[in-house]
Amino acid sequence: MPTTFMSRNDLLLFLGFTIVVLAMPIWLAPFGAGYPDLLQRFMIYGIFAVGFNILFGLTGYLSFGHAAFFGVGSYTAVWSFKLLTLDAIPAMVFAVIVSALFALVIGFLCLRRSGIYFSILTLAFAQMSYNLAYSVLTPITNGETGLQLTLNDPRVLDAAIGQTFVGQPVPTLFGQQLSGYAGFYFCAGFLILAFFFAQRITGSPFGMMLKSIKSNQTRMQFTGFNTRPYALSAFVISGMYAGLAGALLAVTDPLAGAERMQWTASGEVVLMTILGGVGTLVGPVIGAWIIKYFENILSALNDNILARFWSFLPDGMADFMVTVTSKFVGDGWHLTLGLLFVIIVIFLPGGIMEGVRRIAAAVRRSGTPAAKTQTQPAE
Repeated sequence: MPTTFMSRNDLLLFLGFTIVVLAMPIWLAPFGAGYPDLLQRFMIYGIFAVGFNILFGLTGYLSFGHAAFFGVGSYTAVWSFKLLTLDAIPAMVFAVIVSALFALVIGFLCLRRSGIYFSILTLAFAQMSYNLAYSVLTPITNGETGLQLTLNDPRVLDAAIGQTFVGQPVPTLFGQQLSGYAGFYFCAGFLILAFFFAQRITGSPFGMMLKSIKSNQTRMQFTGFNTRPYALSAFVISGMYAGLAGALLAVTDPLAGAERMQWTASGEVVLMTILGGVGTLVGPVIGAWIIKYFENILSALNDNILARFWSFLPDGMADFMVTVTSKFVGDGWHLTLGLLFVIIVIFLPGGIMEGVRRIAAAVRRSGTPAAKTQTQPAE
């Protein structure tokens, strides 16, 4: 009997995710996050987190060096803009390919170990990549200044068709600038595709093998099953996702710097995945959105904004609330994120998605007794 391409539940999840993503400028506007620059970062880091979850969530391999592939994708995309054309599609393709090759090499070496040793190896390679980009490979990366676009760049493909530019060069899609909401929907399309492929991988036989590796890799090896090719494939796919996200960041902000490869960027994607829910499809995306919201919205709040917010209280109480809440916003937004992370880890070890599942289960249980009462025959 032939199998369907997607189950009904998978199709509903994909359609619901697509609608939520495409409608973000509308439903995020009341929260102050409906502007294009932040929406683009929601999409980009959502892709980064989805790709990281393929490795960490499915196989259980915790990488502390995924920012290396993110940075490689950014550098590759900017070099494509400088040497070939400002069109975004070739830059995306080259970024994914180069990131895949880089991940293949790093993964082949790191996957010789597992557990904490694997994590330390990925961290070491990421830090080596950061230092190479920062100080050693300055002719390629431009060091701490970062790689930028200039009018003097050759751009041979654009020059061949006689295309000229006035002012600061910006990436385009078939001649149309990718700025504002056009840039958001461009990134949103890639997030939807990334989610779709992650969904198909998770439900495929390949995904089942990755879950088996996470469940009990030692038992699989004892049965004579070689798990390394599957783990390496997951590592490369995850690196390709990171490279795609890095290229999209270069499209929306045509600059590539070594800070995108630093260990803090790798730690950030780990937090995104754990916060949303490791091993879930939607959880890492939600975690990425929450962290980027805190970083861009809470960090912008100051005492004047807080004073207007608490103005309905008596003067003494308003001043007290401003003093207290100011510690959790502005420069102190990390404190709010830290408290949220502690609460999630203690009460919802499975992340935000575990809370969603608990609420759904409670709703179903609350409806069950009523249904039984209605169907119970009278005595």
